[in-house]
Amino acid sequence: MILKQTNLGNGIRFVEEENIIALISDKPLTAISSAIHNGGFTKTKVIANTQVTDEYGDVNLHDDPESFIIKTYNKLGLNEEFVGMVTYAMVKDFKLFSKSDQEAKVTVIATAGCTHAESAGEKIEFAKIEGTINIMVLIEGNPTDSCLTSTIITATEAKTAALRDLDLRSRWSGDEATGTITDAMVVAKTGEGPTITYGGPASNLGQLIGCCTREAVKDAVINAKVGGYPANRSIINRLQERHLPITKLSTELSKAKSLGLDEKVIAARLTKLLDEDPTCATLILAAAKLDEDIKKGLIPPQFGDIKQASEKFAEKFNIRHDNNANQKKEKVDNIEGPLVNLSPFIKEMLLILLRNTDR
Repeated sequence: MILKQTNLGNGIRFVEEENIIALISDKPLTAISSAIHNGGFTKTKVIANTQVTDEYGDVNLHDDPESFIIKTYNKLGLNEEFVGMVTYAMVKDFKLFSKSDQEAKVTVIATAGCTHAESAGEKIEFAKIEGTINIMVLIEGNPTDSCLTSTIITATEAKTAALRDLDLRSRWSGDEATGTITDAMVVAKTGEGPTITYGGPASNLGQLIGCCTREAVKDAVINAKVGGYPANRSIINRLQERHLPITKLSTELSKAKSLGLDEKVIAARLTKLLDEDPTCATLILAAAKLDEDIKKGLIPPQFGDIKQASEKFAEKFNIRHDNNANQKKEKVDNIEGPLVNLSPFIKEMLLILLRNTDR
């Protein structure tokens, strides 16, 4: 028995049943997808997204995904052939977003778990999968086949934009994420109404898809119980996502003889600064961003020598914060940690901040 049904109109229902969610249409839909079951171009009345159960396991899924998807799909009690995706994300945490104009109505349903976020083009070592981003796009309209294909590009761009809205990072490199290693997408049309030729980001249809996908994916990532990334996560977490955990920072900074502090003391002081001092947190994020721009070759020539620029940047914020919250500027000597293996801006800023904390 189906636990919950939502009527989307036009003879289309959205259903939820234990570990499966699905779109069910009275009339055949034309779909294009990267789904593991019946992917590619096809006609279907059912599009399903199935959550892997704990007892099934990653190895069994990899060896025989079809049997799992079909077995789970049978819970819906339908005889229709279907297009099926699979995910480790919790499907009950799905997010649905709809928008329409005079040409079409677009509904996007997204599930997300981002433990294996990646940045396309980097070296990736396969690991056990515990989450993915799956997207269902329903177009109540009549795009051409080429237009329908184009909308997959638009929806994918919107997915990546959602991840960058949240500053999501690659598990492998710490770079800005473009997706997860096993994302899947289905775009389907009813084929009713006037012909729609364009589905790119600037077209009417593309703007509907882009908006709906970006919002649905972003909300799904923020609210996922497993593999989710709240928008307001701490600065410490965001540094760790950049592969800059407190342990690494404290180990490197302990090499700076000018500080005279061991790793444990540095770790405690950094944690306190980043947890309790908004100004410090802001400066560290700014420094991390500048270091990313260096890595990408985006630093303008006006910066001149990067080492000198990073030192001057840190000196501009050479501020001591007393316990009574009054701020006093304090002139200090130029601090250099030649043995500290950190990127220049974050290294110089952390050295300044640690020099000015109470011992």
